[in-house]
Amino acid sequence: MRKVLFVEPVIFIYVFASSLTSPLVQQFIYRQLWEEEYNSTFVSNSSISHCEQNKSSPAYIKQKVVQEKASVFNMQLDLTGAVPSLIVAFIIVANGDRQGRKRSLVLPSVGTLVANICLAVISYFSLSLSILFVVAFISGLFGSIATFLGGGFAYIADVCQDEKQKTTRIAVVDLIFGIVSGLAGLSSGYILRGIGFTWTFVMASLLHVVNIIYIIFFLEETVDVSEFQHEAPQSGKELLKETFSGVYMLFKTAPYKKRILIIVLLFTFMMYLFTATGGSSLFTLYELDEPLCWDEVYIGYGAAASTSISLTSFFGVYLFSKCLKDIYIVFIGIFSYIGGMVMAAFARTTLLMFLVRVPFLLCFMPVPVLRAMLSKVVLAGEQGAVFACIACLEVVVGTISLSVFNILYAATVAWFSGFSFLLSAGLCLIPLASLCWLLCTSWNEEDLALLVSEEVSSIESVDS
Repeated sequence: MRKVLFVEPVIFIYVFASSLTSPLVQQFIYRQLWEEEYNSTFVSNSSISHCEQNKSSPAYIKQKVVQEKASVFNMQLDLTGAVPSLIVAFIIVANGDRQGRKRSLVLPSVGTLVANICLAVISYFSLSLSILFVVAFISGLFGSIATFLGGGFAYIADVCQDEKQKTTRIAVVDLIFGIVSGLAGLSSGYILRGIGFTWTFVMASLLHVVNIIYIIFFLEETVDVSEFQHEAPQSGKELLKETFSGVYMLFKTAPYKKRILIIVLLFTFMMYLFTATGGSSLFTLYELDEPLCWDEVYIGYGAAASTSISLTSFFGVYLFSKCLKDIYIVFIGIFSYIGGMVMAAFARTTLLMFLVRVPFLLCFMPVPVLRAMLSKVVLAGEQGAVFACIACLEVVVGTISLSVFNILYAATVAWFSGFSFLLSAGLCLIPLASLCWLLCTSWNEEDLALLVSEEVSSIESVDS
C-alpha cells in the first residue's frame, strides 16, 4: 500500500475532536458543580445561561461560588494530567530522531480515545467528578496534545527542505488548529443541545479511531528507523540517558551564538505562551458569568470567531514573510494580542465581546513563527530534540499558566473579572523585551543561515 507524507489530515481530525470536547468538559464541570450548589437541575434556555445578575440576590452569591469552584477544579484537573504528559512528551518526541515520528502521533490519539470513552461513561451514568482526575492522569500517560503537536511539527520539519516553506507550512498547521477549533467550538453548542454530553463524547471517540487507522496504515514514516535497527538493544536506563543527552548535546556542542539564539527564542516562546494560554483560557468562564451570561450556543459562536483570527494570522505570516524578517512578524502578533486582551477586560456586552476578536486578528502569528525560527537554528538530526523542548515547555508553561490564571480569576472575579486579562496583556512586555534584546545584539537571518551551513560542513568533515 502506497503511503503519504501528509500529516495535516491527522492534525485536522485530532484538533477537531479535542476542540469539540474541551469546552464541553468545562461546561459539564460547571453544570455539575452548579447542581451540587443549588441542589437542583441546571436550566438553560435559547439565549442565556442559568445566570443571576441581581447582585443582592442569594443566587448571585452562589453563582460566584460556582465560578470560583469551577476555576479551581479546572486548575487541579490540568495539573493532574500535566506531570505524566511532560515526561512522556519529552521522551517520545526527542527519541523521534531515532525511532520515528509516528509513535508520537499514535500514542496521544489512543490516550485521547480512552479519555473520551471514560467521559461518555461518566456522563451517561452521572458518576462523580472526582473520576475525571483518573481520566486526566491516564490521558497524560499517553502524552496528550503536547506529544502530538511536538511529533507533528517535527514531522513537517523533516519533510520541508526550504526554510521559507518550513515557516509557511508550520503556519498552515496553526491555521488548521485555529479554523478547526473554531468550527468545533461553533458546532459543539448545537451538538450538545441535539445529542447531549454522552453521545458527543462518543462521536469524538469515533473520530480518534479514524485518526489512529490513518496514522498506522496510510501515513509514511519520515525517519529511516532501519538505520538504527542493527544496533544492540538498549535498556530503559540507556534509552533514557540517550534521550536527555540528545537535548543536552544540542546546547553543549553548539556554537555560542547558536546557544544564545536557542535559549532566547525558547524563553520568548515560553513567556508568550504563558500569557496567551492563561488569558485566553478564561474566556468560557468569563462569558458564562454576568453580565454576558452566555449559553452553550453563544459560547460556540465565540469559539468559532477564532476561525477568522486563524485565517488572518496565517495570511499575515504568509504575506509578512515575503517582506519582513521573522522577528518583526512576532512583534506584530504580540501587539495584536495586547490590544485584544485590553479590550476584553472591559467588554460588558455581547456585541463588544464579539468585537474583541478584531484586535486579535494577528495574535496567532508569534507561535508558528517562533517554532519555525527554532527549527531553522538547529540541524536536521536535532529537530526531535528541539521540538521535544518545545513540547515540554508547552506542557509546563501551559499548566502553570492555567493554574495561575484560574486561581487569579477565582480571587478577582467578585470585584473585577477583567483583571486577569489586563495582567495577561501586561506580561507581554517580557517577550517583547527579550525580542528587542535579540534584535539589538545577535539576530540576523543571513548570519544564521551561514552559521548552520558552517556547522553542517564541520560535522561532514569530521565524519569523513
